[in-house]
Amino acid sequence: MLLILKKMLATLVLPPVSTLLLAAYGVWLSARRPRLGRTLAWLGLGLTLLLTVPLVGTWLRAHVDYWPALDLKEAKKAQAIVVLSGGSYYLAPEYGGDTIRSDTLERTRYAAVLARQTGLPLLVTGGGAPGHKSDAESMRDALVRDFGVPVRWVEGASADTRENAINSAIILEREGIKRIVLVTSAYHMQRSIGEFQRVGLEVIPAPTVYATFSRDWPGTLEYLPNPEGFERSWWALHELLGRAAQRLRLF
Repeated sequence: MLLILKKMLATLVLPPVSTLLLAAYGVWLSARRPRLGRTLAWLGLGLTLLLTVPLVGTWLRAHVDYWPALDLKEAKKAQAIVVLSGGSYYLAPEYGGDTIRSDTLERTRYAAVLARQTGLPLLVTGGGAPGHKSDAESMRDALVRDFGVPVRWVEGASADTRENAINSAIILEREGIKRIVLVTSAYHMQRSIGEFQRVGLEVIPAPTVYATFSRDWPGTLEYLPNPEGFERSWWALHELLGRAAQRLRLF
């Protein structure tokens, strides 16, 4: 229930629901206060459109993607690699069942590279929807089957980043492991570090999935609204909201 409540609140606070609600309120208000109502309506619609521009999304992501790439020398000081899930692709017809979706795939691929480079054991963590494989199980399957990399530990009960950290720490504590390489998306790294440090683990960040500018000549596509632009904006705002909730310890 707590997870559902968090998702519902985030949906209301984040665009496009919040910006479209602002526009709708402006339309309703315009009958009583025309100038203010029209201003709010155009503001809501304008913000919705603005957030679909890739250049805006990339700019927003730059404010949460600021972690530098991993220094491999630092990684070799760790005792294990922990990979956080980013969701599953359920009932994938081409794979005959549940597997990992794009964000999780990029994290998993990078973890496979690091595991080969360092020789460190892997822990995958992430729950799943009822009646489906956990994200962690799908990550393990991809690592073993597609990347040829063994997985030492599978933690498939977590519902969010805090539980990722708590449940992973329990597993690693049994093995005497205190220093980890943490693999997640660059925008998600700061919040993840905070949660893993809170349970007593020393974290070496290994961010991936950065938002980068398009190289399409002459770069005009960065100014044209599209779903990718909105996705970048949404994830940046989602992460900033998550960081605020983490600082305030709301959940």
